[in-house]
Order: sequence, then C-alpha cells, then structure tokens
Amino acid sequence: MIAGAWGFAGSLAGRLALLLTIGMSISAITALFVAEEARRHDFAQFLDERLVVSAVDIVGRMTRAPDETAALLDHNQIIGAHRANPRLAVPTGSDSSLDAALRDRLGVRARARGLQVPWQYCFARIPYEWTHRAAGFFVPQLPGCWVVSYNDAKGQRISLAFDLPTLSLPPSAMLNPLFLLLIVAASGALSVVVSRLATAPLRRLTSASRAFARTIDAEPVAERGPSDVRETMVAFNTMQSRVREGVRERTRILASISHDLQTPLTRLRLRLEQVQDATLRDRLIADLGATLALVRDGLDLARSSESREEWSVIDLDSLLSALAEDAAEFGAKVHFVGGCGAQARVKPDALSRCVTNLIDNAVRYGGGADVSCTRRADAIEIAIRDYGPGIAEDLLPKIFEPFVRGSGDSMDNGTGIGLTIARAQAETFGAQVNLSNHPGGGMVAVVRIVG
Repeated sequence: MIAGAWGFAGSLAGRLALLLTIGMSISAITALFVAEEARRHDFAQFLDERLVVSAVDIVGRMTRAPDETAALLDHNQIIGAHRANPRLAVPTGSDSSLDAALRDRLGVRARARGLQVPWQYCFARIPYEWTHRAAGFFVPQLPGCWVVSYNDAKGQRISLAFDLPTLSLPPSAMLNPLFLLLIVAASGALSVVVSRLATAPLRRLTSASRAFARTIDAEPVAERGPSDVRETMVAFNTMQSRVREGVRERTRILASISHDLQTPLTRLRLRLEQVQDATLRDRLIADLGATLALVRDGLDLARSSESREEWSVIDLDSLLSALAEDAAEFGAKVHFVGGCGAQARVKPDALSRCVTNLIDNAVRYGGGADVSCTRRADAIEIAIRDYGPGIAEDLLPKIFEPFVRGSGDSMDNGTGIGLTIARAQAETFGAQVNLSNHPGGGMVAVVRIVG
C-alpha cells in the first residue's frame, strides 16, 4: 500500500492531484475569509441603520413638535432617546460610515455626526443597579450608547443620546480549524478523482503501447474522449497501422525472395548430383542444404514477429507432453518430466513453435531435453533443460541475438537463429524467454507466462 501511494505521488496524476488540492483549498479558504468579512460588514451596517432610523425619528419629531418632544426628552419619556448628558463634553471623534448614513437621511445642511460613546452619555447611573435582586436574576448587558449631533432649522447645534440593545455578531464556524481541515480533505479527495479521470486516456495509451510492443497485431486503442485526446489516439492508431504494414511488407518481400530462390537452388542441387567426385559432391550438397536452411530460418524469423493467430485458453500439460512425444518419435531424448495442471491464455501455435525451437536447440547442443511446467505466484514457467556443456556466462546476454552461437564443436551446427525465433514467438503472446546455466550442468531455458 505504501509503495502504491508513493508511486501515485510520483505520477502525473499525483502531481495534478496535489496542485488541484492546493489550488482548491486556497480558493475555498480565501472565499471563506471574504465571506466572513462581508458578514462583519453587513452586521456593522445593520447596527448603523438601527441608529439612523432612531435619529431620523427623533429629528422629525423635533421638527414637527419641538416643545413637546423636548419635554419628553428632558423627562426621559422616550425609550431609547435622551438629551445628551450636559455635564459631559460632546465627543470630537467621528465614524465615517455612520456620518455618511446620517447625511444621506438628514441632508447635508444638517451636518449630522454620530459616534458610539460610553454609557454615561445616556444614563446618569447604571440601569438595574439595585441593592436587592431576586435569586437567579443577572444584570443584563448594558445597552450601547451613541451621540448624534446635528444643526436644526434655526442653525442651533443639538446633541441627542441614543441607547440601543447590544447585539453581538454570532460566532462563525467557517474559520474553525476542523472545518478548514475538512475543506482540505474534501479538496484532496475530489482532486484525486479528477486527476485519475484526466489521466485515464494516458493510461489507456500506455497499455496500448505495451500491447503493441509485445505484438504488432495488438488491438487499436479506443478513440474516445476530448478532441485533443481523440487526435492523439488517432495518431497512435495510424502509427500502429503503418508499422504493421511495414513489417508485413518486409515479410512479403522476404517470402518472395525465399520463393524465388527455391527454383535456382533446386536446379543447383540437380546439377550437383552430376558431380563425379563423391567427396566433393557431398560437401557441395551439404553447403547447399545449409544455404536452404538459412533461407528458411531467415523467413521464419521475419514471420515470427507477425502473428495473426487468435488467442486461446489451452491446457499446458497436454501441449508440452505432446511436443515431447513428437520429438521422441524422431529418436530425440526428450521427456516430459513434470506438469503443473495449469491453463493459460496464449497463442497456441506461437507457443508450440517457441517450445519446439527450444527443444530442438537442447537436442542439438545438449543431446536431449527434460520438459517441465511450474506454477508460480504470478506466472507459469515452462522449463526446457539439457545436459550439454552449457554456455560461457559472458555470452548469455547476447545469445538471443540473430546468428550468435556458443563456442565448441557441438555449437557448430545450426544457423544461430533458433533462439531468436523462440523469443520472438513468445513475445507475440506476452511471454518472456530466458536462458541460464543450470547448477547441475547443462542449460535451462525458461518460458515465463505472466497472468
């Protein structure tokens, strides 16, 4: 799990997820901060509007019935409005937003100003300040106090005090650390989903590339998704088709050459039969046979990378035992020594040609072969072991290259293409062929079928 997470972190999808998580988290948290500031601003405007409504009401009364309103203010008979405490100087500060609201409602000529002040401007003593209180009664929070000054119609400066119930801004959970952590977690989860969806075409293209690397007859990748993705898939399929046609054209050319060579080589064989010197005739015929074998093997090598055979699920033990019996019928010391009871989805003819080439190689250079099958945790392994002299360790990495053969008298036969053909046939169905020296002597070739 840790390895998978580390692999995802280093992938394109992981990097996209990280960038999306950071971007969405910053955007969401910034939006929350902006919303919180807007909420505070709206609450402050609401508080100012309460005071402006009260001030406009009292100023209107003072304009319509100045004597009556003044008497009510002097005797504190208007709830929420009073004469400003004459013993306290009118404050000189200002509240720009409140002043603008007052000027908008009372007019510019009133030169109205408002400012929140201590409670002493509204009350001579603290309300509810009694010596005796009933149990359970708590002194409520003091109301807020504001002083509003304005010029009346006569130009006289009047100061009024207003007390309004204290309102507190309700606490917000938007800036709670747990809430912010939830935003980051949700952004991360969404980013992973989005990044996986965004890179899905890339994963499909990777799978198609791997399939095409195994066989040129791989299925074309599905051309779906956004326009730019479809263009990429179309380009990949076009490349795949052109490579396939190029390989098939090469195979057709080699097949034509091989076919055209058959006639002159056959005539040459007939003419060699007329050579009077028997020793020379036999040597020439042997050279001609080697030339024919080289032509056939070269054609097989060209065809080995192009397999249009259908996939099938086969019983490996039945196939391997049949191949071993076929080789034994021709006098070779080939034995099927152990099965694995497994079935595999392969290209049967390609697997048969691969194993047959490995058996022929073991018989030619090792005198015989033991064929076996073993089931592993993640693969099935087919082993072909011989008891010959083996191969030098420094030659093993190059042994699958065309025309490369081991050293020694027993290695002088053959064209040096058999192992190359075996590996090419195995790759058509996604298998691997490896060759190594056995600890008990001889060589062992392993065909590893994954899945």
